[in-house]
Amino acid sequence: MLVLDYISKGGPLMWLILFCSVLASAIFVERIIYFHRVTVKVGEFMRGIANLVRGHRYAEAQIESASTSGPVQRVVHAAIIRHSASRSELKEIVEEAGQMEVPRLERRLGTLATFSFLTPMLGLLGTVVGLIHAFSTMSERSGLLSSADLSNGIYQALLTTAAGLAVAIPCAVAYSYLSARVNSLMHDMERAGIEIVNLLVESRQKSDIIEFEEARQRKDAL
Repeated sequence: MLVLDYISKGGPLMWLILFCSVLASAIFVERIIYFHRVTVKVGEFMRGIANLVRGHRYAEAQIESASTSGPVQRVVHAAIIRHSASRSELKEIVEEAGQMEVPRLERRLGTLATFSFLTPMLGLLGTVVGLIHAFSTMSERSGLLSSADLSNGIYQALLTTAAGLAVAIPCAVAYSYLSARVNSLMHDMERAGIEIVNLLVESRQKSDIIEFEEARQRKDAL
């Protein structure tokens, strides 16, 4: 195969660059599957939760928020469990739940970013080593090295730089794309957190008003 031929000509560092490319591809695929699985339509999800909260059906709201696994659902679920807490306490609960989700969202992204700047360095190192080897061979032969031999040595040395860039560029693009997905999910968590806090506080205030009206009517009846 052409790829294996390039790897054999490029030297040992080509195998390390290949290993980085395989690992980076695995990380990208795993993250894409994860983000697809945990992404939720926040508007639709919160409308369903809002109907339950306004009806004071908190147990059903807890079951609904816990039925699917995702950062948005877990943030909402954490607030509903403590639905009787004050607004300030609910805000802290939502913020803490959101902070706990960030490491899960950013998992392995640092490794992908590392590959994006490590592989060009490996490629450059391979090129330098290859050039040193080519010129060392020329000096051993007292300069009796044809231009074809020298160009062939330089060609083989440059293969590692090309391979390093071929891996680094997709890694940088993948990292940027996944970082954008993380930011989008964090925005969804913030939106859901704000909405659930407002819903819980408003539903409790309406409940207090209704109880006050009922108590006043009973008092007037007496």
